[in-house]
Amino acid sequence: MSSVNDSLVIARRNLIRMTRIPEMILFGLVQPIMFVVLFTYVFGGSMKIGDSTDPDVYKNFLMAGIFAQTVTFATAGAGAGIADDMHKGLIDRFRSLPMARGAVLTGRTVADLVQTALTLLVLALVALLVGWRPGSVDSTNIGKILGGFGLLLLLGYAFTWIGALIGLSVRTPEAATSGGLIWLFPVTFISNAFVDTGQMTPWLRHVAEWNPFSATVQASRKLFGDPGLSESGAWPMQHPVWASLIYSVLIIVVFRTLAVRKYRSATA
Repeated sequence: MSSVNDSLVIARRNLIRMTRIPEMILFGLVQPIMFVVLFTYVFGGSMKIGDSTDPDVYKNFLMAGIFAQTVTFATAGAGAGIADDMHKGLIDRFRSLPMARGAVLTGRTVADLVQTALTLLVLALVALLVGWRPGSVDSTNIGKILGGFGLLLLLGYAFTWIGALIGLSVRTPEAATSGGLIWLFPVTFISNAFVDTGQMTPWLRHVAEWNPFSATVQASRKLFGDPGLSESGAWPMQHPVWASLIYSVLIIVVFRTLAVRKYRSATA
């Protein structure tokens, strides 16, 4: 319980800090909203989903990808924040307190998860305003929709631990931001987020459909009742909910262990 309480204290500290810097939340919203507008109104009419080029079909196909990209890109901020705390010597002050070592990282990632959830809520409202309609293809309900958002947040939390490890491995916040974005672009764009993987070359389609990011996007589409992909033989695309859960849990277990170990060695 001591570790949990320590983590909650650190999470509260980071949430208070976020409220004092509202531009962090504002800037976090600008990019996904721009992507919604860009892909919906600029590229939407030229995108083919299955046999359809209907912009409304693409709009409903797109939103799960935008949501997933939003929670994923938030991880770069987590890494930069941890690197900033290390750079300013704040972590050294935490070391002098009687608290669990892993609580600093857990508290930080929980605070980032709360911020991401708020960003996702606002983005979902924007998506509804531009015409996103859950249940456009298959029937859904509030439980399934919440389940879809839950999987998105779980993926975001998992990737936050990758960001935390990067933040602990570099010397400056700027390097953490750059390092946090380098791997995010191929993960999010070599996927089913913005295009139907059925239109890709075979080898690239194979990579995209086994991408953990793609599994969560496909699972969210399924739970939202939105258009999905062309027929696929890849296991993650046939069982996206299970694949999403397995991928996210494995990422958390592996990268939380590595991040805590790195933190302990860095503060020893």
